Amino acid sequence: MSPAPSTSTSAPPVPIILDCDPGHDDAIAIVVAARHTELVGITTVAGNAPLSSTTRNAIIMRDLLELATPVHSGANRPLIRPARHAGYVHGASGMDGADLPEPSGPPASHDAVGWIIETCRQREGIWLVPTGPMTNIALALRAAPDLASRIAGISLMGGGTFGNRTAAAEFNLWCDPEAADIVFSYGGPLIMSGLDLTHQFQALPHRIEMVRALPGHLAAVLSDLFDFFSATYTSRHHHIDGAAVHDPCAVMALTHPDLFTRRLAHVEIETQGERTAGMTIIDQRDLKEVPDPNCDWLTGIDADAGWQIIVDAIAHYSR
Repeated sequence: MSPAPSTSTSAPPVPIILDCDPGHDDAIAIVVAARHTELVGITTVAGNAPLSSTTRNAIIMRDLLELATPVHSGANRPLIRPARHAGYVHGASGMDGADLPEPSGPPASHDAVGWIIETCRQREGIWLVPTGPMTNIALALRAAPDLASRIAGISLMGGGTFGNRTAAAEFNLWCDPEAADIVFSYGGPLIMSGLDLTHQFQALPHRIEMVRALPGHLAAVLSDLFDFFSATYTSRHHHIDGAAVHDPCAVMALTHPDLFTRRLAHVEIETQGERTAGMTIIDQRDLKEVPDPNCDWLTGIDADAGWQIIVDAIAHYSR
């Protein structure tokens, strides 16, 4: 495993491609990535909502931040399984809860996979940051195996020791287990922000109020989105006080690594089980025959410090 990226002020921002399915928490990942990385591009995949909606939402977020970053639309379904969405969490649009503007136009292309391949071949050392089902990334790695040695690594949101869509499987991996299996076995640096971590990072009422107190249009939009997102979480859980803000963790793992506690582990993805497809198999045995680690598994976060990074990023763009 390569060392975590430095947060030194003298270091240039980490170049990333954010592969996402917005999604309320993907929207926040876009904000943090815009502020703290070199956001080379945004690619979209079907997941929290159908591809047309996730692409629309990504373009809207790009527009709200007044970025020149291209948005490329990608896979509209998993590798071999039917599309499955999460309207029960994010609403029919994928980002229900706020009055959003119309997107400024169409995506730059409908070939996210081809664009990822071309971009990573032209410029080595880019991090791929998938925060939805990993279909685009898997297709790129399968079509261009040389990418494994050209990219800096993959920092993903997904997995964990428990599930949220089934008892065993987290949503992103449950949607496309075969794609996740390709990503987890690609052989290069891999950072996992799973549910063990992200359920520690909640949009609690007082944290939402920190966003609402900021001036400007973006803060108002995002606080409304947080309200909707947290309401779906609290209505569906016995013991949770706000939405788990999963996706920005995969970005902050690169930009603010000191926020996190972590372990190296060997991780594989179950693809065949009737009740366990999409399960993250984290080998925690104290045995010498355990395979070598392939994953930097994030296990804890300084949630207050992480939330302040989000608030500051929103403040930077909110006018």
